[in-house]
Amino acid sequence: MSRKLFLILAAVLVLASCGKEPKYDVYLFIGQSNMAGRGDMLPEDTTVIPHAFILDGNDEIVPARAPLNLYSTIRKRVGMQKINPAYNFARTIAGTSKNDMLMVVNARGGSALNEWLKGAPTGTFSLRGTDDPELDGQPMPSFYDEAVRRTKIAMEHGRLKAIIWHQGCSDSGPGLVNNYMDRLEGFVADLRKDLGVGDEVPFIAGEIPYCFSGSRLFNPMIRTIEEHIPNSAWVSAEGCPGNADSLHFSREGQMLLGQRYAEKYLSI
Repeated sequence: MSRKLFLILAAVLVLASCGKEPKYDVYLFIGQSNMAGRGDMLPEDTTVIPHAFILDGNDEIVPARAPLNLYSTIRKRVGMQKINPAYNFARTIAGTSKNDMLMVVNARGGSALNEWLKGAPTGTFSLRGTDDPELDGQPMPSFYDEAVRRTKIAMEHGRLKAIIWHQGCSDSGPGLVNNYMDRLEGFVADLRKDLGVGDEVPFIAGEIPYCFSGSRLFNPMIRTIEEHIPNSAWVSAEGCPGNADSLHFSREGQMLLGQRYAEKYLSI
């Protein structure tokens, strides 16, 4: 083989490797307790979801199984992590693409939108916050920075397909609902910019449980998201049962919510 032909073939191989298709479709799931998951689990929920993977606590790719928020770097105590909407989202979406799915699930129970904003001050893990005893007093990472950092790691192996946001119970009071959409709009713009994506990546939010008193103000507001944020959508929580605490979705409610998130994403 002549040197010229060898160099041509080498160049073709380099270009081919640079343009290779991503291995995973990446999805980011963030928010507060109903995204972390408080729905009771069944034994079969701990089996691996076919074609679905998740970034673990060491930022390694492992097969996905519930509880999916177990690997969140900002989560509360291990035992509080149960079924969340990402579980049935994954069961519905996985296998519909030529690529496997890779999830980043990084929710924090009880968190308010202001705690998720870029540059928000960080606190510490504490037993009062029902965190793991070994983390008591340790600095808590920035919610925003961790979402960006971990998603960028996942994006080294694929393309970001959607951002799924479920949060709102902590912002359901009149004074917070009134400016929630303005704050959310800035949050989404920062997130897309720092992840290096544009409006082509959909941002999907959801209603909070109808059994929670704050839903009367929050849910009508979140339904206007498409008027404020490009390529955004919302899913209904109507008919999604709640736990006895009237704050969190039950397993049945979480399964239905996850299906609705998946159907909304596919429709987009």
